Amino acid sequence: MLPYFDLFGIKISSYGLCAIIGAVAAVILVWFSTRKRTDINRVQLVNIPIIAMFGVFVGAHLLYAVTQIHYLAFIFESPEKVFASWELFFGWFGVVFGGMVFYGGFIGGLLAALIYCKAMKLDFMFYADIYVPAIPLFHAFGRIGCFLGGCCYGIESHFGVMYNGVERFPVQIIECVCNLLLVRLLFYLSKKNLKKGTLLSLYLIIYPVIRFTLEFFRGDEIRGFLFGISTSQWISIALFIAGVIMMFKLYSKNMHKKDTSHENSTI
Repeated sequence: MLPYFDLFGIKISSYGLCAIIGAVAAVILVWFSTRKRTDINRVQLVNIPIIAMFGVFVGAHLLYAVTQIHYLAFIFESPEKVFASWELFFGWFGVVFGGMVFYGGFIGGLLAALIYCKAMKLDFMFYADIYVPAIPLFHAFGRIGCFLGGCCYGIESHFGVMYNGVERFPVQIIECVCNLLLVRLLFYLSKKNLKKGTLLSLYLIIYPVIRFTLEFFRGDEIRGFLFGISTSQWISIALFIAGVIMMFKLYSKNMHKKDTSHENSTI
């Protein structure tokens, strides 16, 4: 593990550094894919991700709080032990809301961008497809940060990396590679003349399958479980269903039009 880099006596968080590099890489990818396009509002191209970041921040922390439901239950059961002093309150606040969960950030950012696009009368699906390839790219660097920082680690295995004296499956690196492959696929498809919303639908179908599978190889218990399935696996199921429904709605209309035109041609 390498949770911190020492730069001229200053400790820099490995995860924070990877997140910054991932954000820069995501911006470069969006710029590279849109630099020659003339059908984009450049101001809104900047505004949308800025607004989305607020949703990412709030959503990531809120979902983390959900995974800490046992602590929330304690707060409601024994408020006198939590609100006895400001020091205790902020201590418990940090315990409950101190972490971040990717899915919470993704959903929060998506909702914030959707609300903004509706308010500004922008085509949400049009802009969503522009940003979608950048999401797994940022996430890939985030998983490298997890690997270096020692969080989101894998189950005990006979090969892998050592964490606190225990050899563990490098699930963070596997997810990083899967995300990079997903970036490649989405970026390739972004050059095709596909219906608006196709790339977002594909992401909602493919990544949840990756995440649901890799969750079985996670060794950390902090993310919460319900009926033997982790919080992220339940969310993966919901997002996968949403992605399939979106894809069906997008392309069933075309199929219906083709069937109708075929019937008319045979009359």
